[in-house]
Amino acid sequence: MRVLVTGVAGFIGSNTAELLLEAGHEVVGIDNHSSSLPDNVPAGIEFHEGRSGDQDLIRSLGDLDACIHFAAHIEAGESMHVPEKFFRNNVAESLQLLEVLVEQHVAKFVFSSTATVYGPEVTLPIDETHHVEPQNPYGQSKYMVEQALDWLARQGRINVARLRYFNAAGGTLSHPELHTPETHLIPILLAAAAGDREFVSLYGTDYDTPDGTCIRDYVHVKDLAAAHILALDVLNRESNLVLNLGTGTGYSNLQMIEAVERVTGQTLDVRRTDRRPGDLAASVACNDKAKAVLGWELRYSDLDTLISDAWASYRTH
Repeated sequence: MRVLVTGVAGFIGSNTAELLLEAGHEVVGIDNHSSSLPDNVPAGIEFHEGRSGDQDLIRSLGDLDACIHFAAHIEAGESMHVPEKFFRNNVAESLQLLEVLVEQHVAKFVFSSTATVYGPEVTLPIDETHHVEPQNPYGQSKYMVEQALDWLARQGRINVARLRYFNAAGGTLSHPELHTPETHLIPILLAAAAGDREFVSLYGTDYDTPDGTCIRDYVHVKDLAAAHILALDVLNRESNLVLNLGTGTGYSNLQMIEAVERVTGQTLDVRRTDRRPGDLAASVACNDKAKAVLGWELRYSDLDTLISDAWASYRTH
């Protein structure tokens, strides 16, 4: 297949592109490097610098069999302060991309969505039927694109898989988890362990969780990338999928700090502070549907492997 990957220089996009190449697919990548580094573009792909919503650029790419759409602003906290930035980039750009793909009869579209679409009153683990009620503009922007995809799929205009990630983590020696600016917990903890960051802020210690800190479900980027390849295959016979991608196991922020200290052998300076707006107390996936529909297997997402790989990746870069 000839597959367009948007956000190809990002953490998940770059790892997925490499896996596509290994599987024998031709990869066309787009990235404007608004939050990624140019040297993270995988070798061996056809790369174009630009926006995913640049319709002239998309039309110039020629025939495509599928698109995996990663390009987006992803910082939930930032979205609470500048929501218009997220709706413009995540929604408008996605719809402009989709307009051209449908026009050109591209058959498959795999969308990078988020567990942030789910409502605050959760029953853990969260399955795909859980009430959708985004608590921040980032989650709302992703769900708005999901709604458009649902209509397009129901009309038979493109086959879609909406993949709701929990927390992507881990890393590879080729493609580490790096964001500009960095707001993700594990890279921040590793930067502190490496001496590149003076301290770590622990946002909120009064949540209704066993230790008072937020609980999240962390899934290795290699396992996430594999799910996208599987989804492309399943879209040969399915037209409208919604799937959670997570491990089914949650860890609190304090547990993550302890795990990073254990793996790295370093003691971190942790400073407790107020909650961040829009953060949920707990978010843990039910992944039964993804396993059943995709035949998805988690191979790298146990906690120590995930952090060890992230640590090795961080030190390499």
